[in-house]
Amino acid sequence: MTPDPDSGAQALAADRRDLRIDRRQRTLRALLVGSVHQRRKAPRRHEDFRSFGAVDWHHPQWLGLCVLILLLSLSDAFLTLVLMQYGATEANPFMRVLIQGSGRTFALWKIALTAVGVVVLTLMVRIRAFGMFPAGALLYLIAAGYVGLIAYELWLLDHLQAIR
Repeated sequence: MTPDPDSGAQALAADRRDLRIDRRQRTLRALLVGSVHQRRKAPRRHEDFRSFGAVDWHHPQWLGLCVLILLLSLSDAFLTLVLMQYGATEANPFMRVLIQGSGRTFALWKIALTAVGVVVLTLMVRIRAFGMFPAGALLYLIAAGYVGLIAYELWLLDHLQAIR
């Protein structure tokens, strides 16, 4: 009986695998190397369009849009605090609870909640929301909503200053 040459190669490969450190266990290195050498710029299979881990690189447009949303959120927090000094009230019941404390706490919570939402939507940017449109479109809708909200707050601030 002669030994199977393939079984020896398989055993050698298994031995080498046991000696190596699993690259998935080194998170910081994976983040640093993955930032320079991106491997997955698009999902490989049709099923991957429904999962979070389909890509490890996102187009720079999403970074720009996320930074814009966070800046708009910061502007909204600042304008809300200024309007509160003029006697306005917060319409959002969730934020109304937070604004009862200090302005700094309100702004931190607002930015933190917005940042978490933006990160989640960025992870889902290629997934179809409700099976109809890309979730990335929600980021554009949020940015447009913030632009409208800030325009309204500026208009309201102008009218409140005119009354005083």
